[in-house]
Amino acid sequence: MNNLFQRASSSWVKYSDYEIKKTDNGTRYIKPAPNAKPSIYDPLKDAENLVVDALNVGMLLMGRKSNKSVQTALIEFVHKYGLLGFMTALPTTPQFIEYEAVYLPKNHFIKDETMSTEDYLSLFFPFEQLDFLKNGMESSWNINNDRIMMALAMTFSNEPQAMNMSFQREYAENYDWLLTQFKDWAFTLTASYLYYVNYEDADETTRDLYRQGMAAFGGIAPTYHIALLEKPTIMWDFHSLLLGIQMMFSFILTDEKNPLRICKHCNRAYMAGHPNAAFCSPKCKNQYNVYKSRGKKN
Repeated sequence: MNNLFQRASSSWVKYSDYEIKKTDNGTRYIKPAPNAKPSIYDPLKDAENLVVDALNVGMLLMGRKSNKSVQTALIEFVHKYGLLGFMTALPTTPQFIEYEAVYLPKNHFIKDETMSTEDYLSLFFPFEQLDFLKNGMESSWNINNDRIMMALAMTFSNEPQAMNMSFQREYAENYDWLLTQFKDWAFTLTASYLYYVNYEDADETTRDLYRQGMAAFGGIAPTYHIALLEKPTIMWDFHSLLLGIQMMFSFILTDEKNPLRICKHCNRAYMAGHPNAAFCSPKCKNQYNVYKSRGKKN
């Protein structure tokens, strides 16, 4: 995993603070707080922790933990890494603004196969609309009276316009969509883990369910280019953190040297130091053995 990304880079934006806000009909969104400041970082610099943190939000949902625990973990993740970029992850192309309409492959969030650009953008700007006009394939977008947002837009001026717009302070993501995505990733890890751990004891029907769960994992592949920096560097064009996590998760999940595991005691995802590891820490191993010995005594 480290060898794969040691000569790779990417860029994403996170804000210093986020808030949960409800629309008039009660739909919850997460968005940057009014006075939050944006910063740019490279998700690939800490790819393994990013993936494990995402999985562990989902593992709380898989374990049916309290809504408060899940909300706390979700907000912590967003503060650390930013929003997922659903707006550019879901369509067939992140350059959808250049087309007359937005085309959507099958997904968990939007049933329509096509939408007008304005209707699609309204899903991600439910509180404050951007100054955006669309007429067929022609469009215009203006930023007024906010120097920070103007500077951010100029920094990503070579990226798809929709990606640039998703970094603006007005952008928001549906709270329940975020939970669904994190739970999907956790389900993928769980299906893969249980398939091999329980292979001998499971019947063929159960094994097939695990296979079907893995077959559903996938998405639009990110592109890349090579930049001549201090050394030739692969620059991944994720256009959304969601697709970046998806790709990094794929490589980590198939990495035999540093396998991704679920702790036998606390059920958290972690990077195992060796293929036979069963616990995320000595503490979990000791606690598991104590509980097991008590169970035998009883």
